[in-house]
Amino acid sequence: MNSATPNSAMRGSNHVGMRQFNERIVLQAIRHHGAIPKADLARLTQLSTQTVAIIVGRLLDDGLLLKQDRVRGKIGQPSVPLSLNPQGAFSVGIQVGRRNLELLVADFTGQPVHRVEVLYDYPDPDELFQSMAQGLQTLQARMGDLWPRTVGVGLTAPLSLHKWADLMGGKAAQALARWEHIDLLAQVQRLSDLPVVFAKDTTAACVAELLQGHGRSERSFLYVFVGTFIGGGLVLSGHIMNGERGNAGAIGSLPVGLATSESKGSGMPPQLLQKASGWQLEQALLAAGHNPLLIHQSAIMDAAYAEFTGPWIAQASQALAMTVASAAALLDLDAVVMDGSLGAPLMTALMAATQEALGQYRFDGMHQPPLLAGQVGAHARALGGALLPLHSQFFPDKDIFLKQDAA
Repeated sequence: MNSATPNSAMRGSNHVGMRQFNERIVLQAIRHHGAIPKADLARLTQLSTQTVAIIVGRLLDDGLLLKQDRVRGKIGQPSVPLSLNPQGAFSVGIQVGRRNLELLVADFTGQPVHRVEVLYDYPDPDELFQSMAQGLQTLQARMGDLWPRTVGVGLTAPLSLHKWADLMGGKAAQALARWEHIDLLAQVQRLSDLPVVFAKDTTAACVAELLQGHGRSERSFLYVFVGTFIGGGLVLSGHIMNGERGNAGAIGSLPVGLATSESKGSGMPPQLLQKASGWQLEQALLAAGHNPLLIHQSAIMDAAYAEFTGPWIAQASQALAMTVASAAALLDLDAVVMDGSLGAPLMTALMAATQEALGQYRFDGMHQPPLLAGQVGAHARALGGALLPLHSQFFPDKDIFLKQDAA
């Protein structure tokens, strides 16, 4: 494979210029189909051979594409497949979580290349912004001469951090309450010369799954992300659904019980976040004198913690099964994708228990969507944030029409 050193001043890297639409179509075709010759690009995009040749020339000059080795053995001239240059452009994802801060650099193919993480008991604003500034400096140092090819920052966080104060309690409540008067996006923009865009954390994770995971084959799916608090996203016909207030797919608020006349004295039905969040398992561990952050480690499935993980998995899986059945009836889904920041063995056990619990629900008159393990993993929120600037700068809408006959 030929190598190429990216130009440090590519067109569009001034963070305000936008790629021409036909250039975006060509880049999208290569992103979806992999290395592909110009002749196949023309058929796939329905652009003329001359137009594709001009666009490819520009993209090669900008360092966004690489020429692969010639393919021989077919009739006619040997073809030269073209691929995205991983070093063609970069972007930064910043995820502000309730238990951690993660900063991540993704390359032009959407793969993470550098990562910084800071763990904490709760997100204190002063400490968090200091850690964020240091993290950005660290990433810039690691990138070296490639840093000028970084096109933007995608910031992700839960909506209305301050509203979780009562639930987390103690010192965490005091720190979280301060977020009510903080403009997170503005504060982060002060830390960087790069343009900063914001997305809800679970929406960003859903973006990562859409662009780098099951979204390449499943057109409509409910996305479930199990972290300190459970949340989700919704993809219909290849598009992220945000809703008028950004709450589409906000499954954490879904009731997982019935309100009846008998329940008036016992309170309202619980929501999914009260039954299937890592928070409940954290609190059980903490009350027994264990480290609550064990939920993010493989060791959580050791026999020593079975008395905590067993009841939580049973409770969470029942609530998740009800959520899947309800969503399937309402949305006619191709799949339900489950991912999370919990330890991989714990996520595997939760998936298996949820699949078993689904056997207790009737799916008469509707399609039962398969339950799929997410392909992105624990860093989906930060990676989704990083993908946002890349996608807005270089690629058209994901659902742009492309003929599927590039073989």
